[in-house]
Amino acid sequence: MAQLPQDFMIRMQDMLGDAYPAFLRSYEEDRFQALRVNALKGTRETFLEKESFSGLRGIPWEKNGFYYDGAAGCTPGKHPFHEAGVYYIQEPSAMAPAAYLCAAPGERVLDLCAAPGGKTTQTASYMQNRGILVCNEIHPARAKILSENVERMGIRNALVTNEAPQRLAEMFDGYFDRILVDAPCSGEGMFRKNEEACGEWSLASVQLCADRQDEILDCADRMLRPGGRLVYATCTFAPAENEGSIARFLGRHPDYRILEVKKYEGMSEGVPEWAHFGGYCDGLRHTIRLFPHLVQGEGHYLAVLQKQGEVPDGYQAAPVNGLQKGIAAKDVKEFLQFGQESLQVDLLENKQDCLLKFGEQLYLMPEDMPSIKGLKVLRAGLHLGTLKKNRFEPSHALALALKQDEVRRSMEIGTEENARAYLSGMTLSHDGEKGWYLMTYKGYSIGWGKLAGQVMKNHYPKGLRKV
Repeated sequence: MAQLPQDFMIRMQDMLGDAYPAFLRSYEEDRFQALRVNALKGTRETFLEKESFSGLRGIPWEKNGFYYDGAAGCTPGKHPFHEAGVYYIQEPSAMAPAAYLCAAPGERVLDLCAAPGGKTTQTASYMQNRGILVCNEIHPARAKILSENVERMGIRNALVTNEAPQRLAEMFDGYFDRILVDAPCSGEGMFRKNEEACGEWSLASVQLCADRQDEILDCADRMLRPGGRLVYATCTFAPAENEGSIARFLGRHPDYRILEVKKYEGMSEGVPEWAHFGGYCDGLRHTIRLFPHLVQGEGHYLAVLQKQGEVPDGYQAAPVNGLQKGIAAKDVKEFLQFGQESLQVDLLENKQDCLLKFGEQLYLMPEDMPSIKGLKVLRAGLHLGTLKKNRFEPSHALALALKQDEVRRSMEIGTEENARAYLSGMTLSHDGEKGWYLMTYKGYSIGWGKLAGQVMKNHYPKGLRKV
């Protein structure tokens, strides 16, 4: 059992009263583990036909989410499906905020505090690679992890940035249809999952987080269009960071209302009386608390808000610097030749000047991508590959974004043993015409191979190889 901070225990006992003993006992129990099937790779039904894990159970608030039994030797993180981006391993309660964001294809969506990428990749699966998904992380190292997860999950329409919220607010006034603020918090809900968080906690850190959350929410308000949806979430129990943060935000921004949304079994309503100095607001009952003694997951809080007003039909908010200008396809003949020789799909169909070049690196931008001038950008859409002298070398990101029927040549690896050999960098044998092959495992793309003679050269990135 985690060594819970004394001040934390005193406050939780005051909050929960008779339910406190049950809450305390939850820390003696094993935490629940879960994964979420990536809808960009295929359906949950297809996954269930192909997976070999035992004891999967559905998560009520996420149709593609499943509990798995780690105690029974189920290790999805070591399976080839994980490297293929077939699923994302994600704490069950953490799947709720993006589910309530309800992002749809074609929308402009912002995940403001996005690392490591669970909620971003979940949101992307709802958007089905249509629209623009800006996912931001202020800390550079964590932004890199976010970008890597965006790549692994085969996401084509993401703009990954490494900026402070205040900087983004200057660039995207009233631009987004939906914004997710998974706010940095004191992490009380993760004490069972991460015992180190207990030692880092203090009452002062709770207040520091609450102050930071106020600033972040004010930035989110600037970027949300009239009528847009804002989902605020934390993984803490602290009222100052939950009901308090929402009450203070409503006090500063009365043009918002808390939406009443469906609550699943075990979810608790917010408590207006806990808002304290934020001010009483009966609508706080429509916010949601997840307690580990009531749901099969860790502690979370979320609120779904809507900004008042509406926009005219055909409304298109413009980012401050306009749209990003790309280069013409005729300027990258090497890529066009690769496409003719290796792809069954035209990635540039119905898109004008949609390519972006960084040195030798070539990207396919999302449609109507905002200008990246003045922004720290880690990923601007889909990384297609590298332009080398008289040839084009496709990226690992492109392999993970493609399906078997989108390429001219593919090689099904077949067995899990062979898949692991490929992931470790081993060369394979194959009969066929020379050229680039999409390597697949049980139909899911996993990387590139290049055939010369009967030798399939392994192009799985060296930095990702499993020794």
